[in-house]
Amino acid sequence: MATQTVTPSAAPRTDFVAVARELAADFATRAAQHDADDSFVAENYAALKKAKLFSAPVPTELGGGGASYEDHCEIIRAIARGCGSTALAYSMHSHLLQALVWRHRHNATPPAEPDGSGKLEKKNGGYVFNARKIFGSGGPSGDLLLTTGIYDDPEKGPTVLHFGVNLHQPGVTIQDNWRTLGMRGTGSNDIVIENVDVADAGVSVRRPKGTWAPFFDVVTPLIWPLVCAAYLGVAESARELAVAHVQKRRDDPIVQITVGEMDTELANAVAVYDDMVATAKGLDYTPSHGLSNISYKRKTIFSRSATRAVSCAMEAVGGGSFFRAAGIERAFRDIQGIRFHPWHERRSYLFSGRIALGLDPV
Repeated sequence: MATQTVTPSAAPRTDFVAVARELAADFATRAAQHDADDSFVAENYAALKKAKLFSAPVPTELGGGGASYEDHCEIIRAIARGCGSTALAYSMHSHLLQALVWRHRHNATPPAEPDGSGKLEKKNGGYVFNARKIFGSGGPSGDLLLTTGIYDDPEKGPTVLHFGVNLHQPGVTIQDNWRTLGMRGTGSNDIVIENVDVADAGVSVRRPKGTWAPFFDVVTPLIWPLVCAAYLGVAESARELAVAHVQKRRDDPIVQITVGEMDTELANAVAVYDDMVATAKGLDYTPSHGLSNISYKRKTIFSRSATRAVSCAMEAVGGGSFFRAAGIERAFRDIQGIRFHPWHERRSYLFSGRIALGLDPV
């Protein structure tokens, strides 16, 4: 009698984008209150964790959900349609995570700002760290801060060191000072670090201060689609609200023109966003100054179109959009944040101009 071997089928992967859409509907019920209170979206973060969205992009071989890079972007976009602050705070975690995924695949190094911040002093074979870190998105629910500090090396000069800091250890204080125009629920408070020991073995990267390190070309193409996804979701939500609000005035030519402009700007933002996601190639791209240049150009174009689209939403609705109850003014305030993510427009032009002229990027 013949025997047949049956191979167990792999468990179906979770549709994390669908999960994000469901959560976004719930997040939307609290978004206005968090905005009014300047309060961190703690319960939303807890829901993301329970739904395993923080680990969704981690490769399955490392115990994660195995979501693709493209799906990760769409998760953020979906969340933003319910709560921009939750999406943006999540994206700040996400780009660090995706950089580590790239590192896992390509043996590269983690991201950081070119100049670093904070002061390191040698002590007992390690360092003592003092700093005040700004824009600590998600800090109230965080455990580990991946950061940088500057050590004035007597031989090599100012050197930027990369390392992690336990947010729960003595000497680390998360301030309650996030009082801003928009994205008020991100919990992006200052984090004050006083006399915290950093072991030499805990330093993952050492590099000269103020230079464009090769790994910046690694992380630049993957960061901006994730960040822009949050703002795209905000713009799309504003568009939906605006169209619903103007139905009684849809025969007004000025309303028609303004809605048409809004949709055109939004279409441009979507097209540029799609290009950014495609350029990342699921993290299978070859880093280069040229690719970083393209990424910053697209981020600038996206920023212009997304902010203009939400401005048009305000204009189409008219005076009613000025009321908080309409929800559009919150989107207008939230969308402004895209202007201030480094690098802002003028710095981006400087970067592109230097490359075009055959100079170093910075």
